[in-house]
Amino acid sequence: MSVQARWDPAERRHLRPARYFTFPTLPLALAVVIAALALMPLGFVVWAGIATGWADASALIFRPRVGELLTNTVLLVLCTIPLCILLSVSLAWLTERTDLPFARLWSSLGVAPLAVPAFVHSYAWVSLMPGLHGLPGGVLVSVIAYFPFLYLPLVAVFRRLDPALEDQAASLGLSPLQVFFRVVVPQLRLALCGGSLLIGLHLLAEYGLFVMIRFDTFTTAIVDQFQSTYNGIAANMLAIVLVTCCLVLLGLEALARGNRRYARVGSGAARSVPRKKLGRATCLWLLLPLTAALLSLGVPAVTLGRWLYVGGIGIWKMDAIGLALWQTFVLCLVGGLATTAAAIPIAWLSVRKPGRSHRAIEACYYLASSMPGVVVALALVTITVRVALPFYQTMATIVLAYAIMFLPRALVSLRTSIAQAPVELEQIAGSLGRSPLSAFWSVTIRLAAPGAAAGLALSSLGIMNELTATQMLAPLGTRTLAMAFWALSSEIDYAGAAPYALLMVLCSLPMTWILYKQSNSLAGR
Repeated sequence: MSVQARWDPAERRHLRPARYFTFPTLPLALAVVIAALALMPLGFVVWAGIATGWADASALIFRPRVGELLTNTVLLVLCTIPLCILLSVSLAWLTERTDLPFARLWSSLGVAPLAVPAFVHSYAWVSLMPGLHGLPGGVLVSVIAYFPFLYLPLVAVFRRLDPALEDQAASLGLSPLQVFFRVVVPQLRLALCGGSLLIGLHLLAEYGLFVMIRFDTFTTAIVDQFQSTYNGIAANMLAIVLVTCCLVLLGLEALARGNRRYARVGSGAARSVPRKKLGRATCLWLLLPLTAALLSLGVPAVTLGRWLYVGGIGIWKMDAIGLALWQTFVLCLVGGLATTAAAIPIAWLSVRKPGRSHRAIEACYYLASSMPGVVVALALVTITVRVALPFYQTMATIVLAYAIMFLPRALVSLRTSIAQAPVELEQIAGSLGRSPLSAFWSVTIRLAAPGAAAGLALSSLGIMNELTATQMLAPLGTRTLAMAFWALSSEIDYAGAAPYALLMVLCSLPMTWILYKQSNSLAGR
C-alpha cells in the first residue's frame, strides 16, 4: 500500500492505536476535579442552610428585610430586561436591516459600552447627577451598561436569518409588521433568552453600580453583612436566597427557550437581504443610536474628562497608579491562564468524546459560573478560614475564584477551536510514536491557540472589572485598578478616581474588540 493510500480518509479508521483510548482517563479525572471545585460555592450554600437549622434559617429568610430586597430584585429585573430587549432589537434591526447612515459605526458603538465597567457607568452618572438614586437610577444605568449583552447575539442572528422565510410570509399577504413579529421575532428567541439570562445574572451579581446609586440588592446586603459581622449567619441566608434567584432565572430561561428547531437542512442560496429604506424618517431613526451612544459612551467620556481636567496633573500619582496597573495585569494574566487551562479537559472531552456524563460535567461549570461573585467569595472565605487557613487571602484562592466565575468564557472559545482541529492529526501523531498527551499538546493545542487566546482575553476582561470577590479574597496589600477606583470614589474623591477609571476603560477596549470580532466571525463576516 502506498503512503498516499495509507492516509486516505476511507482508511482513517485503521489509524486508531489501542492506547489512544486510554488518554481520556486523564482529562476526565481533571474535569471531575475541576467541576467539584467549581461547585464548592453551591455546596457551601447548601451546607450553610443545613448547619443553621430550619428554625434559625426560616427566621432569617422570612423577614421584612429579605422581602424588601426580593421586591427590589424583581422590580429591577422586570424593568431592566424588557427595556434592554426593546433597545437592542431596535438597534440591531436599524444597523442590519435598514439603510441607516454609518451603520457599521453605530454597530461598533453599540458594543463599545462593554469596555466601561458597570460601576464606572454608575460613577459617571452619579457625579453628573448627584440626585440620581433608587430604582429609576438603577434601571437607567443598568440598561446603559448591559444592553450590549443582548445587542451582540441579536446582530449575529439578524445576519444569518434566511430572507426567503420573510419573502414567503409577505407573499401570503402579511404586512411588514406582521412578518417581523410572526417570522423574524421567533427566530430571535435563542438570542433573546441567552442575552436576557446574562443580563439577569449580572443584575443579581452587581455590587458597585447599585451601591453608588443607593439601591439595595441582595449582593449589596451580603457585602454589608460580611463587612459588619464577618461572615455572619445572616449573610449566609441572604446568599441562599440570592442563589435561589439565580436558579429561578436559569429555569425560566430554559423554559422560554424551549426545544423548537431553529436550523434547516441545506444552506440554501446565500443572498443579501434588501435593506429597508427609511426615507424621510432617517433623521428620526438616527436619534435612537445617537442617544444610546451619548448616554452609554458620551456621559462616561464627558465625566472622566471633566474630573481629569479638574484634578489636573496632581491626581496622576504614578507610584500608586503603576502599582495598581501592575497588580491588575498580574491577576488578569495568572487568572486568565488558570481559567483557560482549567477549561481544556472538558473542552477536549465535549468535542472528542461527547456523551451524557461529559455534558453533565460541563453543565456543572455553567451552573457554578452563574453564582454571583459575592457568593463565591463568601464560600471560599468560609472554607479557607475553617478548613484550609494557610490558603486564606492567597493568590491560589483568588485565582480559584476567578476560574469558577469565568470558566465558561474560556470554555466556549476553546471548544470551538478544538472542534476545528481534525482528530485524525492526533491519531497520525500517535501512529508516529508520540504519546497521546504529547500528540494532543503538540497538535491540537497549537491549532486551538487562537481560541485559547480569545478565551484568555475574555476571562481577563471579566477579572479586570471584578470587584466584590477581589475585595474579599485578595492578598493583603493588593490594590487593583478596580479596588483603587472603588476606594477613592467611596470617599467622594471623584477626581482621584478618574485616572483609574480611564485606565480600566483603555485596558478593556482591546478585549472588547476581540469579542466584537468573534461575533462578526460567527455571523459570517
